[in-house]
Amino acid sequence: MKKQVAVIGLGRLGIALAATLYTLGHDVLALDIDEKNIQNIASQVTRAVQADATSEATLRELGIGNFDIAIVTTSEIESSVLTTVLLKRLGVGYIITRADNELHGSILEKIGADKVVYPEREMGTGIAHVLTLGDVIDYIPVTAGYGVVKLIAPPSFVGRTLSDLGFGSKGKLKVAVLLVLRKQEVTITPSSAEMVKQGDTLVVSGSWDSLEELTSKFPKTKTEP
Repeated sequence: MKKQVAVIGLGRLGIALAATLYTLGHDVLALDIDEKNIQNIASQVTRAVQADATSEATLRELGIGNFDIAIVTTSEIESSVLTTVLLKRLGVGYIITRADNELHGSILEKIGADKVVYPEREMGTGIAHVLTLGDVIDYIPVTAGYGVVKLIAPPSFVGRTLSDLGFGSKGKLKVAVLLVLRKQEVTITPSSAEMVKQGDTLVVSGSWDSLEELTSKFPKTKTEP
């Protein structure tokens, strides 16, 4: 469903979010006090405005209270706190704010942020897990001790079914396959009879121990750091 989304703060994170949301079909307002940042994003969003998001009058003029979602990506504590307070006061449907530490995040939660994200911490966690697991493309933590990994099927998987390989809740690996990506085709929650083909990318989930056990069986194709 198409939503009205305001992205406030156009550093690298804000620009990536705004451009991606627009590509996904949403109505995106990009807001930043720096004119250069506005110029960088103007052609990639519905509307880009140079303005101070800590000004209640400015936010009212932009009709921010009518937006479904507002995302505050600035890491500067005073600015993000004040902007979040104003967005809450003006009635934005759902507010996502960025924090760089627990104290900052707890303040944002107390003043009304619906969701607080820690991009640096999450990126660091993902990189650490990718390096530890070895031959995986990406790692997303789900909760303590559990995550999702994206990996290219090794040669030993090709020509074998997911059941043969031990995937699934009853399989010996205790790892579930969520998606199989094959060229332009995506298979969601594939059956146990799905046969792995050369070049397939698998998105799988499980406990950290199970994922580590899975990837430990792969032949090493990368140079260890």
